[in-house]
Amino acid sequence: MRQYSADLTPPWKKPKPAPEVAAEPGLVVEEPGTGFCGAVIRCEAGTVTLEDRFGKHRVFPLEPRGFLLEGRVVTLVRPASASPARPVRTASGSVAVPGARARVARAGRIYVEGRHDAELVEKVWGDDLRIEGVVVEYLEGVDDLPSIVADFAPGPDARLGVLVDHLLPGTKEWRIARSVTSEHALVVGHPYIDIWEAVKPAAVGIGAWPRVPHGQDWKTGVCRALGWPSDNTGAVWQAVLARVGSYKDLEPELLGRVEELIDFVTAP
Repeated sequence: MRQYSADLTPPWKKPKPAPEVAAEPGLVVEEPGTGFCGAVIRCEAGTVTLEDRFGKHRVFPLEPRGFLLEGRVVTLVRPASASPARPVRTASGSVAVPGARARVARAGRIYVEGRHDAELVEKVWGDDLRIEGVVVEYLEGVDDLPSIVADFAPGPDARLGVLVDHLLPGTKEWRIARSVTSEHALVVGHPYIDIWEAVKPAAVGIGAWPRVPHGQDWKTGVCRALGWPSDNTGAVWQAVLARVGSYKDLEPELLGRVEELIDFVTAP
């Protein structure tokens, strides 16, 4: 009997394979989903970091047909290593420094809104922050931010970075963030309603984070939709946090914001 392929897609409908291009530093590409265009500054397992002409950094996953190079669809791949030795990486993807001692704390600080947010930042970036001497502090709410910034009095040798949940233009939180942002104080926000959403669904074994109706507590709604215990969201979060092994388990939008704050606070 004649053998037929299980793939019945007509040949003219099959996407043509995109050429693979090594993500060498300086290569300028565009991520079509966001329109972000920038030069490659770092390429690690699973992600590439781009820098646009304003110095803004964004981290994107290395996916097939994921970028445009001079208008052509390409697949970025990691450049071939000149050395067979592979450096040990921290959870954030940075090169680990064996035997390095924690640096004496800088005057600069990073404030993170939400206890769960702070725990996630510590788990993934803790090694890097200790080497850089950056202390992360818990910010209970954005309403307290103006007084915190005033008391901190950020300056050239004591920069202040702040990470805020769900920072959207036009909101009260957005106006507060703008009012305190300055040359020595930077407030950035990720797009997620809650930091749980910054954990990739696959890392916790779900297809997607459920949509929760407006006005309902997000954590409680998520737990109910997924059949998780809704009477102790703190314990559920610890189970979610335990599934995060490294930056690979987090969404690029959070990675870029935290790295931006670390770069800002540690800039000479």
